[in-house]
Amino acid sequence: MIKHILSIFLLALMAAFSACSNPTVKADMADTFYVNGNIWTGVKGAEPVDRLAVKAGNILYAGASKPIEAHKVVDLGGRFVMPGFIDNHVHFMEGGAALSSVDLRDAKTPAEFSKRIIDYAKTRPEGAWVLNGNWDHELWGGELPHKSWIDAQTEDIPVYVIRLDGHMALANSAALRLAGIDKNTQAPEGGEILRGPDGEPTGLLKDNALNMVLSIIPPPSDDELMEQFENAQTHALSLGLTKVHAVTGYPTETTMRDIFEMARARDIMKIRAFVSTPIEDWENGLKAVQARGRGDDILGLGGIKGLIDGSLGSGTAWFYEPYSDEPDNSGFPIVEPKTFADWMRAVDDAAMPLTIHAIGDKAIDVAISAMRDIAGDDIAARRYRIEHFQHPSADAIQAIADSGIIASMQPYHAIDDGRWAQGRIGAERAKTTYAFRSIVDAGAILTFGSDWPVAPLSPIKGVYAAVTRRTTDDANPDGWIPEQKITAQEAMTAYTVSNAFAMREEDVSGTLEAGKRADFVVLSNDPRAVSPVNIQNISVLRTVINGETVFEKTP
Repeated sequence: MIKHILSIFLLALMAAFSACSNPTVKADMADTFYVNGNIWTGVKGAEPVDRLAVKAGNILYAGASKPIEAHKVVDLGGRFVMPGFIDNHVHFMEGGAALSSVDLRDAKTPAEFSKRIIDYAKTRPEGAWVLNGNWDHELWGGELPHKSWIDAQTEDIPVYVIRLDGHMALANSAALRLAGIDKNTQAPEGGEILRGPDGEPTGLLKDNALNMVLSIIPPPSDDELMEQFENAQTHALSLGLTKVHAVTGYPTETTMRDIFEMARARDIMKIRAFVSTPIEDWENGLKAVQARGRGDDILGLGGIKGLIDGSLGSGTAWFYEPYSDEPDNSGFPIVEPKTFADWMRAVDDAAMPLTIHAIGDKAIDVAISAMRDIAGDDIAARRYRIEHFQHPSADAIQAIADSGIIASMQPYHAIDDGRWAQGRIGAERAKTTYAFRSIVDAGAILTFGSDWPVAPLSPIKGVYAAVTRRTTDDANPDGWIPEQKITAQEAMTAYTVSNAFAMREEDVSGTLEAGKRADFVVLSNDPRAVSPVNIQNISVLRTVINGETVFEKTP
């Protein structure tokens, strides 16, 4: 009996010794060890790093010399590595839907615009709508489209194609008829129905008038939604995005929260996301949080996003002074300001993260004033965000720096809108348009994203835009308002470190440090080391989320 017990003890001792000597079972052994890299950790003042060890979805080590035992070793071959890009403002599902719909983004003439719609309409099954589009009338000189351009060839097919900024859309006669919009229809408050000299609708709708058509468009099925989600996700991962902030509700009875939770339940969600509810629906958003929680590190929930005004391109951004090319138009608030401020206060009382779309100088000032009134001396702790923050005054820039309000901007707009924006607001107001340098120098917090599908989803293109400010028409080779350029590292910080802070995740994300999430991207070149004009040519080679490679470029 004693001999038998001794044998068992010896076997156990041998097994323990074997486990200690076998590197595959060491407690501190990495899952993957990335070596021979040019790694920017995002940590201010950090020493150069050439290796990363990843274990259980987190960074085990980031340094320059320590050997690490690992199940797998990846030689980076000197490639550049940085924290995964975070997008502060993306219309994720709208972008996914646009990928499989008619594409009007680069239509450069009215004829091309019309032809693409008509050709696509011919492919649609009976009863189906033609949607999305993302057109830009500035590409053909600024003439607004008219329903007559497409009516004859789409007589029985409802068409509702939106301008790229999401604040104006063209509906053909079939769509207007289904929505009950005619010569006698009054536009809702905060919206506009454009009309011809005879009073008949031209087919163009602005801001809250869009809902008159959106409300009668048949909703997509769950399977269609998941296809759109996967389209968007595949595109995002290929561009180095590891997290997105989905800021708007989908225009169906299915909320954005429902869609992301569905993707999670079907086990198709790979990208991290934070989802916000439109401020008009904040009470239902709060009820959802109370019933189902605020999510987790993969899917965060409970944010609220509101719109004070529209957009510059649609002439609905709210300014103190009239538009330079429309002396009778200063834009307008989408919601009565007192009502909007009451919503903001209720959202703040519910401790739900608040982001407010404000583009014109007056809209921005109204947002800042409301935030100060609500939070008082505690305003910096709220981490309020003003989305877009496109046309602030110099005083507004200093105000957000003093208050700790975050400028949540999308840099590609500067090189896209820069083709025509000065003609709309004049040279003086343009001086602080997309004022990246002024914001950074004032000590304010600057975060970056895309506003996709309004602008391209690529963070690399965003960095390029912030660094060069070269407009897309090549008319400003030295940069439009060049004094507002920032460096590549400042732009990269806005996409990583600052976005993590804005989402209250600076302790777990945004930089590559031991204990933080293993979310990073491998690029073909270091954006800081190439000529600014060549930043746009940098490729994403690998995207890693939670320690897992979710995208890898094929040779």
